[in-house]
Amino acid sequence: MAEFRMPSLGADMEAGTLVEWLVKPGDWVKRGDIVAVVETQKGAIEIESFQTGQVEQVLVNLHSKVPVGTPLALIRTEGEPSRLTPLPIAPAAPISIPRAVTPRSAPVALGTPPGVRASPAARRLALENSIDLTTIVGTGPAGAITYADVERLASAAPVGKKKPSAWLNLDAMRTAIGAAMARSKREIPHYYLEHQVDVSLCEQWLVEKNAKLPPDSRLLIAAVWIKSVALAARRFPAFNGFYHDNKFEPAPAVHVGVAIAIRGGGLAAPALHDADQLSLSDLMSRMRDLVQRTRAGRIRSSEISDATITVSGLGERGVETLYGVIYPPQVAIVGFGKTAERPWVVDGAIGPRSVVNVTLCGDHRVSDGHAGALFLAEIGKLLQDPDKL
Repeated sequence: MAEFRMPSLGADMEAGTLVEWLVKPGDWVKRGDIVAVVETQKGAIEIESFQTGQVEQVLVNLHSKVPVGTPLALIRTEGEPSRLTPLPIAPAAPISIPRAVTPRSAPVALGTPPGVRASPAARRLALENSIDLTTIVGTGPAGAITYADVERLASAAPVGKKKPSAWLNLDAMRTAIGAAMARSKREIPHYYLEHQVDVSLCEQWLVEKNAKLPPDSRLLIAAVWIKSVALAARRFPAFNGFYHDNKFEPAPAVHVGVAIAIRGGGLAAPALHDADQLSLSDLMSRMRDLVQRTRAGRIRSSEISDATITVSGLGERGVETLYGVIYPPQVAIVGFGKTAERPWVVDGAIGPRSVVNVTLCGDHRVSDGHAGALFLAEIGKLLQDPDKL
């Protein structure tokens, strides 16, 4: 009998509030299925199952705030005899989750009408678009309304009817970010390096590649940044992993956390899984999806907890150099500034070239300046030879 526990969704999380079960005793779940929704300071997070089997019993009631690691349910693996009588779950009352849009604002009710089953993401989208959930026929399990069901209707709704997003409490998120960064600077001996890279050939390559693609499939320079870091992290594993219990554990895969600004002042860095293995087109597609879902409040637990190294960029905001702060238990963060035209020496002659500042913040308990310089140099080489990406 396996225990499904409250996962840790970041170094700043100590507890979470269970706001919705998406399964009941007797349901079969696969590894990766979304089974519950937990409210944290980062908003409502969709929690995935880490086991495949049948839900035997739920152990925690809705609206209960429980510490990380608390068993939430029992899952019986296939072939294992049942040990407990499944406990039926009474129909849940409409869930109202207060989330402040601005300081001192009134709570926003995100409840579902009685008798209507809908996922949290579907409820949020319906609220933002003033859509009555009772008018929608759900296509999810047991007729539940999914995000896609609401999205189809929302796409046809007049723009003027849409309400501002209210899926999280930005004040609470800022508090959580501050706590995590304070811990990081207190516990991790940071060191910083900067490397200037001529990306003229990379920009030209990107223009030529995009000319052959339809507009909705074209690549952004951010995808190139992420892929170069992912490949460099695979070659230099000292920058890809976690520092736990006074020792470093290299990660077997490269899951790049992408810093995403949330309208209103929030920030999240969910992971692009196996970024080093993806083609640039696939990486771009997944990045678009990740940004859209993060800003819509549809982050999954694995995306929050799995990032092995983080990439952040403020070039589009005009910032030339970005110095990050490591998000524990990670051991490195890479920053990209804006691409600027600068005088550059090429083959003995000075000419205008597109140059970007790439920075590394590393954990001195795991690596040092020499290793960091080699890591940044590898990123630079990849950016100057984009065909290898």
